[in-house]
Formats: sequence, C-alpha cells, structure tokens
Amino acid sequence: MTETHGPTGRIPDGLDEYYGQSITWEECGPYATSEMAQRTLNDPEAQCARIDVPLDYSEPGGETISIGVSRIPASNQEERIGSLVFNPGGPGAAGMGQAVHTANRLSGTELTERFDVVGFDPRGVGASEPQVECLTDEERDERRAEDHEFDGSPEAVREAEERARKFAEKCVERTEYGEDMLANIGTRDVVRDMDVLRSVLGDEKLTYLGYSYGTRIGYSYAETFGDNVRALLLDGALDPEQELVDSLIAQGEGFGQAFEEFAQWCTGREDCPLGDDPDEATEEYQDLVQPLVENGVELEDGRELSFGDATTATVQALYSQELWEPLKSGLTQLQRQRGEQLMMLADMYNERQSDGSYTTTQDAFEAIRCVDDPRVTDREKIAAAQEEYAEAAPFLDSGQPTPAARGICAFWPVPNTSEPRLPDVEGVPPALVISTTQDPSTPYEAGVQLAEAMNGRLLTFEGTQHTVFGQGNECVDSAGITYLVHGELPEEGATCGAQ
Repeated sequence: MTETHGPTGRIPDGLDEYYGQSITWEECGPYATSEMAQRTLNDPEAQCARIDVPLDYSEPGGETISIGVSRIPASNQEERIGSLVFNPGGPGAAGMGQAVHTANRLSGTELTERFDVVGFDPRGVGASEPQVECLTDEERDERRAEDHEFDGSPEAVREAEERARKFAEKCVERTEYGEDMLANIGTRDVVRDMDVLRSVLGDEKLTYLGYSYGTRIGYSYAETFGDNVRALLLDGALDPEQELVDSLIAQGEGFGQAFEEFAQWCTGREDCPLGDDPDEATEEYQDLVQPLVENGVELEDGRELSFGDATTATVQALYSQELWEPLKSGLTQLQRQRGEQLMMLADMYNERQSDGSYTTTQDAFEAIRCVDDPRVTDREKIAAAQEEYAEAAPFLDSGQPTPAARGICAFWPVPNTSEPRLPDVEGVPPALVISTTQDPSTPYEAGVQLAEAMNGRLLTFEGTQHTVFGQGNECVDSAGITYLVHGELPEEGATCGAQ
C-alpha cells in the first residue's frame, strides 16, 4: 500500500524530494532484526516501510540511507488526529518493535483510537540501512568474558586505551560509508530524519513520545523545528546541560539509590542472598561478585560469568522492579557457583540472541554517544569521575584501582556534532515531562530541569523504575493521554504513585 502525503509543513531548502516522497507499507516480518522485534512486529495490525534520507544533510544530492518505520493505524480513522511518533531511548535502541508493543499496551485508549502509533529505527540502527557495526559476535563475547585486571600502572592504562582505540577503528572499517556515516549518526541528524518522516506521514505538526535518550531527540527537535511541534511527551529525561562525566556521576547516584531500594526489598525476605540487614547488603553483594574479577563462573554453554556480566545483570534488573525477583534468584545461584540466571539478565542488557548473535545496539550506542558530546581526554578528570561514580554506586566497585584510561570516544575519528546546553524553545508548545523519584538511569532532578527549560509541566511519579508512561499506571497514563490527545497539561505539582 503506497501513500503520498508530502511535502507537508515547512520544508528546508533542497529537501523537497525527501519531504515529498511516497511511503509503501507492507508486512513487518522482513524488518525484524532481533528476536524481540520478531515477536512484536509479528502483529497483524502492524505495517512497516522504509523512507530515504540524505546520509549528509549538507549534501542532499549525495548518498542516501534508509530509515525503517512501523505503525499501528488508529482504530478510529474518522476521528484520527495524526501520527504519534515514538522513540524508546538508548541511544541506539530500535523503535519499530517497541512502538508496536507500546500501542498494544495502550490498546483501547483514546490515544490508540485517534493516533497512528509510529516507531522508527534511528539511522544506523536495526532495520535502518546501513547499520553501525563495530564488533563481531565472537569479539563481543570475548569482550564480556575478559575482566581485565587493572593495577593502575601506566602499562595497564596503555592497554586499556589500545582496546578503546581498536574499537573505534573497527567501527570505521566495518560500517558502510565509514567515517561519513559515523560523522552523521548523532542526534543532530536523527531529528532531521524525524522531520522528513513527519512530512512523509502527512502531519503538519509533530506529536512525539520519547523515553530516556529519546527525550534528547525530543528537545533537540523542538529547538531545530519548533514551528513544527504539536506536542512532546518526554519520560525519563536527560539533563540538556549536563556534560558526559557529570551525567555518569548522576547515573551512578541513580543506580546507587535503586540498589538500596532493591536491598531493602530483598533483605526483608527470608531467602535473600544479601542477608537480612540492608546496611550490610552492599558488602554482601561485593563478597559475591568481586571474586569474579579473577575467576569467572563456568556455565553449561561453555561461557563464563564475569564480574562485568554480574554487575551488568544487576544494572539491568534495577531498571524495573519486575526484575528484582530474577536478580535475587541469580545472586542465590551465584552463592552456589552457578551463573545462568545472572547471565540471562546480562544477555538481556547486551541484546544477545538465543543463537549467540548480537544486535548492533551497543555499537550504535557508542557511535551516537561519541558524536553527540565533546570528547573527554583529561585522564585526571576521568579518574575523578570514576571515583565519584564508585562512591555513588558502591555495589559496582570491582575492588581494583580506579581506571584513569581514556575511553572509546577519546579516539573517535570524527568531531562531535552536538554539545550540552539548554535548548532555545521560545514559542514552542509546552512539553509534558514525566520524572520518576527513584529512576536509576535518569535522575529525577533532570526531569525537573528539563520541564523548566521546555517551558512545560512536570508530572512526578513516585517509584523505583526507569520510565513509566504506557506501563499500566492509571494515573500517569491518564495524564499523558489527555495531554497528547487534547493538549491539556496536568496541574502544577501533579504527582502519581505506584499502584
């Protein structure tokens, strides 16, 4: 089914062909690039397509790349408002399947009755072509299994930095268009793609739902295309002014608080592997996982659970209370020198598939992060940030000296295309920002600051999880749907609690 709606709205010079292109919807099966996408896109209502965008917007007549798009059509087409464009975060997360999943969770509400729910895989991600590719599946497994003991020596720093340098080099070698693709992979270009999508869908104004890093896409779009904004719902906000090292420390504080909440919950149960005293839970946890630095736990499939895998599993579980029970079970297994449950959680985080392959999400994460912010090369600044991070989230302490090695972004082959600052959104309709009090990944205060910067309204959710809209909380969902459909913001100081 081919549709032609554009060009619609304000069109940047030289881009009429892209803004006016037709879009051909078809079955979604061929678009699935992961097992999760196969499950979510296997929906009889889902439709998928690709649109073309310039590789480099400064050269619209040059190479083109494609963006994968999905939609669940509004159930009430007669009263359809338009499209609700969706991004789940990351950076580097695929949005096509997640949009279908979110539409199903909100099925029967006024939102899915009156909006087509539209997801897209950002450039370089998922079904969009080409993908960012850095490590092979085998290299990814090796990288996870090797907990490089770090003694703080100059030689150890050199080895760590050489691994980071090689990672960046492999991204250039293995990604189609090499440095040209990596130079145009960031948020600056994603929001331009999203405006092309808006026009192709036939919407004069954009209605947008963004989670976590998706909030950065939202506020960046508002600054770049403010005249084209209808409504922005931003859940789990990033602080637009925060530099990379400061965001790392803030995230450490968030995960530290979330671990304390988990420990309080776990130690209140008779079979908690962390004992019965929440004040001693961190020490008990370290006693379990720090030995993995030197000796991993062998699994039935031949892999070894490393310290990095165990802590990654814990971080994955702290994103949602639904995973606290699996984390408790995994730590209980570890007491018996078994690691299958923790490895399952770590595989979930790393998007390792049942056949041993990986999605390219982690590669895209590094590529986008490295081009979105100024690189950090000061080793003393890096070491200080790592120390503050460990102090804020002591459960992640490996017991080794703090690494002062420069990371992947220090060796990135192209300059950054964005930088931290408050967006200029004068005249843009007020956004609704949802922030969770004990969010482990994007701290509550970042949402407070973003709501103010966007001249918008803050909705506080009292709970411990990362993002909340569309996940079954009636208070949050009602407020968000009312805003997106009718443009009505909740009252000042509005707060929702866990059910």
